[in-house]
Amino acid sequence: MDKSPRLSLPYILPSQAQKHLTHNEALDLLDCLVQLTVEMEAQSPPTEPRNGECYAVSPGATGAWSGYDGMVATLRDGAWGFWQPLPGYRAWFRTEAVLKVFDGVNWIRPALPQVLTPQRLGIGATPDDYNRLLVSSPATLLNHAGNSHRVTINKAATGDTASILFQSNWSGRAEMGLAGSDSFSFKVSSDGVSWNTALHIRPDGAVNQPMRPLGRVRNEAGSTLVTSGSITGFTTVSLEQGGISLGSTLAGGGKPVIVPIEGLYQLDLKVTISTASAYRVSLNRESGETLTTLRFPSSAPVSLSGSTVTYLAAGEKLVLVHQGTATVTEGPAETELTLIRL
Repeated sequence: MDKSPRLSLPYILPSQAQKHLTHNEALDLLDCLVQLTVEMEAQSPPTEPRNGECYAVSPGATGAWSGYDGMVATLRDGAWGFWQPLPGYRAWFRTEAVLKVFDGVNWIRPALPQVLTPQRLGIGATPDDYNRLLVSSPATLLNHAGNSHRVTINKAATGDTASILFQSNWSGRAEMGLAGSDSFSFKVSSDGVSWNTALHIRPDGAVNQPMRPLGRVRNEAGSTLVTSGSITGFTTVSLEQGGISLGSTLAGGGKPVIVPIEGLYQLDLKVTISTASAYRVSLNRESGETLTTLRFPSSAPVSLSGSTVTYLAAGEKLVLVHQGTATVTEGPAETELTLIRL
């Protein structure tokens, strides 16, 4: 045997003349193979190779590489030398900037181990100590392996947060999850600073919509004499969420109701009178359109109620328009307007 079994390095044989040639050939091979760096895979030699460069010869090789498919070509002193890699040999491919392993036929990228526990992992992006898993991709698919698939987000204690945050240009716009409690909530924001809870689900299943406009408006207990053509409003918001408010004082007394956001609303009007003369009252837009009307009999006292569903724009104002004469009984459960956005 005149060569080593693995790297095929030439041995210096007994009584060999010019032993330095054999020795130098072995050093040249070691210089190529140790910390092996391959420029690229190619079928033909480059036009301007540099001494010491190594190339992986692809199938169908041509020119000076013809007949050396699958071998490593090394330029030494202006001439190409060839070496046959063995399965399991590793090389750094400079052009691709990747590490590859020879499988006996092809140079392939090594597979990841079956169990991988890195401290940080980035896919298309660089992770950090806070975002230890970072993915930058047009889409992310989580598929089942069998039947079902579940994603779990766990928090340490009730006061902590387990949620999904949606951002626009790195500014928060929506969040859903367990934010500071064990109730599930949907929150939204227009600036990433101020947040509104759109939906709140308690652990017992009760559902609340804190920003859904609804309210009940009335006047303080007492009585009000109204005459034909007078326009009145209300002085007290007794129940409110979602931003229902009152405007400026009207000439006939009270204030108009201001609609906070657009949408379909159910309007329930109840009016109680103690005396009346050919009296009716309408709930109107301040612009003049009538939404619902209560027509009272000549007998009194009496309470009437009416309901309607209508579309209201944000900022619209609602008022009461009176025809005829009546003494209106004010106060809770006497004369009230209830608004609910559907």
